Amino acid sequence: MRGLLASSIGVTCAAALALPLTSPAVAARPVSPAAVRPAAGAEALGGTQSLPLAPLASRDRTLAPVAEQGLPRRDVRHFSLVGVIWDDPDTVLHGRVQVRTRAAGTDTWSLWQDLETHNDDAADPGTAERTSGRVHGATAPLWVGDSDGVEVRVRAEADRRTEDTARGSRTATTTGPLPAGLRLELVDPGESAPEPARQDGAAGAPQRAVAPGSAPRSAPTADPAEVLAAMDASAANADLADLGATEIPALDRQQTEQELFALRAGELTGQQRVKPYIGPRPRIVTRHGWGADEGLRERKFVYTKKVKAAFVHHTASGNGYSCTQAASLIRGIYRYHVKSMGWRDIGYNFLVDKCGNIYEGRAGGVAKPVLGAHTLGFNSNSMGIAVLGSYGSKKPPAAVTQAIARLAAWKLGLHGANPKGKTYLKSGGGNLYPKGKKVRLNVISGHRDGFATECPGWQLYRKLGSTRTTAARLQGR
Repeated sequence: MRGLLASSIGVTCAAALALPLTSPAVAARPVSPAAVRPAAGAEALGGTQSLPLAPLASRDRTLAPVAEQGLPRRDVRHFSLVGVIWDDPDTVLHGRVQVRTRAAGTDTWSLWQDLETHNDDAADPGTAERTSGRVHGATAPLWVGDSDGVEVRVRAEADRRTEDTARGSRTATTTGPLPAGLRLELVDPGESAPEPARQDGAAGAPQRAVAPGSAPRSAPTADPAEVLAAMDASAANADLADLGATEIPALDRQQTEQELFALRAGELTGQQRVKPYIGPRPRIVTRHGWGADEGLRERKFVYTKKVKAAFVHHTASGNGYSCTQAASLIRGIYRYHVKSMGWRDIGYNFLVDKCGNIYEGRAGGVAKPVLGAHTLGFNSNSMGIAVLGSYGSKKPPAAVTQAIARLAAWKLGLHGANPKGKTYLKSGGGNLYPKGKKVRLNVISGHRDGFATECPGWQLYRKLGSTRTTAARLQGR
């Protein structure tokens, strides 16, 4: 019963009997607080400024004051990621959200930039994460780089239609109300990630985002609960890497097959024992590697039964980041998901930057079936892979699709899934499929296959066919 809540420090008696929380390999490794304790003498871990929006005086006399809200240009503390949230997560913002920002320490303001208003990554309806009372509606976050000034405007969508009257036809304009409780969220991701080993270069080859053996910079002191949370997150990968590791190294095919037998010996089918179709394990930057503040998330891990499918996303956060900034961007998204949107942890199981580096997402162990919040209605028995950036009109670099294929070939191979195949998932409820409906999906699907959304962007979505083929080839099929 892996769908139960579990903590790697302590569980109830019933959960302890039902859940194989700790493998023999984990138990054999001593857990040293020093292995994952944040390093001293470093920068702050970041923060969030939450500013309420107010009605703006509109030059369009057809708009009521409640149909346009915003924030006049103002100075603020440093931030790098911006989003807008509102009270009810089930309310859709029908309209346009735009921001412009000032680069820190300059008088240079950006042009107006649009935020994606339909942020469809979410926990399933009825789950504890969705019904916690802390969840908000939200735009997708936008990465703007180090900034210290901001201006925002939110305008409701106007519906113009022609009406016939006794005196002829006339054009009537109506607007729906904006969601209640609109707030601007300005996220400072902090400086807790290690310095990258080298700058991003050509798109063809993945770059190292974390220097091997380096320890993340973090706050000078750490709360004991945060230290324990960091130990939890690192121990969840103890079968794959040393505690406190900043990365899980790549393996060749033979090593990966040996690891598969060690990790899932009692769960493999006869076919898997004879011919384990699994891709070589790729290099994965851990949460410790990208500098996750483990004190933000909920302590418990939540697991589903297995991984039958992978949903590919883009973060819709823009492409204006360098790969040396990817860890900061992930920390910003993490803080936005938890502190602004009210989720228990970052929503995605994995993230990929535009240089092809792969990052651990939601805590609980990269080889385990961690329940995410990425595809509303289809989070159970699946994983979410989010590409950092926006790929509606921009083509993804080859390094991105190669990284998705390598990750999918390995993780799906752990559970015997064929990347070129089909599978059935039961809907938890969404805008495409009602709750309880069994839906036949590609084993590697786009977000839009399970939910009516533009995600993962057309240019990335159209690459999924070749990604499936590559992943299957990497598995030896």
